[in-house]
Amino acid sequence: MAGSIAIENARIVTCTPPADGGPLRGAAMNALELIERGHVIVDGGMIASMGAGPAVSRAVSMRIDARGRVLMPAAVDCHTHACWAGERWAEWELKRAGASYLDILQAGGGILSTVKAVRAAPQDALASQLAERLAEMRELGTGAVEVKTGYGLDTATELKMLEAIRQVAKVLPMMVVPTLLLGHAVDADNPRQLDDMCALLETLADRQHAGSVAVDAYCEEGAWSVEMCRTLLEKAKRLGFAVRIHADQFNALGGLEMALALGARSVDHLEASTPAGIAALAASRAIGVALPACGFALDGRFANGRALIDQGGALAVASNWNPGSAPSPSVRFAAALASRHMRLTAQEAIAAVTWNAACVLGIEHQAGAIRPGMRALLQLLPHRDERAYVHEVAGAGPDVTIMGEDVSVRVA
Repeated sequence: MAGSIAIENARIVTCTPPADGGPLRGAAMNALELIERGHVIVDGGMIASMGAGPAVSRAVSMRIDARGRVLMPAAVDCHTHACWAGERWAEWELKRAGASYLDILQAGGGILSTVKAVRAAPQDALASQLAERLAEMRELGTGAVEVKTGYGLDTATELKMLEAIRQVAKVLPMMVVPTLLLGHAVDADNPRQLDDMCALLETLADRQHAGSVAVDAYCEEGAWSVEMCRTLLEKAKRLGFAVRIHADQFNALGGLEMALALGARSVDHLEASTPAGIAALAASRAIGVALPACGFALDGRFANGRALIDQGGALAVASNWNPGSAPSPSVRFAAALASRHMRLTAQEAIAAVTWNAACVLGIEHQAGAIRPGMRALLQLLPHRDERAYVHEVAGAGPDVTIMGEDVSVRVA
């Protein structure tokens, strides 16, 4: 722990936001601001000041000489399913033998096997496993992370997952943002599943300020239909929740267009999106969220992030960490995949996993950039060129991470 920290002699990638405070769009994603040989002062877990040259002389609890290394915002992972119980490694053997993700799901495996394990797990066990996973993410440079519910499919288990996520959020120095994924797999044993999830929304809206939590749904063959998702998300919007959607992962069913009509904050996946769908997303206020670890692990298909950016859209990239389709805790690896398979520049990929990802979660006033008044969520890379963050594959994590007043040092 440190009270005040001075990082000096750093190549600072500020990820300065646009004047309107919204996500970076189009060509702006390729124009990140840099400070050569600059400094950042952290005081009380907040960024107190920054600028070119050495820090002004002052007493600090810790002084870090960056020696020209890159200081950038800690990554923001805006789409994960990191709260789960049980494992599904046997399914990966089936996949490698030729079974598809939807084949396994329709046979009662996939998401449904995780649902069974999560329903059986006590809340404290879910919280403990989640904390272990988030600690691993922190070591890889992630400072803020979204964690979804969704492996419950019933009211009691969805609430248990939400409370486990909140339990962990209270004790970790990372920012942990819960999302209610109330439309996920179909529970064949409960024909009232949609009604139950809508009723749960009413209960949660009464308990808390709805605007602080987003509601999500998975629109896909074998999962929730467009009309089921529409009913849930319309209800969520009426109650004041932000809405998001998983759409066009395997099939373009119309979920993307439906979500845009509702004013969704993000549309996530996009591997099967049509050119018209990408154009509509680019013209909207929504942020596209690409999840390239799925394409790497499953079927070699990737969202057309290049077209989205070229048409003036906003793109974020996330890990989608989960046991069945994206077994990776590294948003940096996702950025590397986005560069290789979606043809993003290094600057675009960095913008996608910092500022734009923070905008997806509604935490852009706290995370995703380096500027005075923001929470200190920082990573000091072992490199002197920020492009290495995207183009190096399977390299070491950051030399130093700073999460508020919590400092972790791998290499001084």
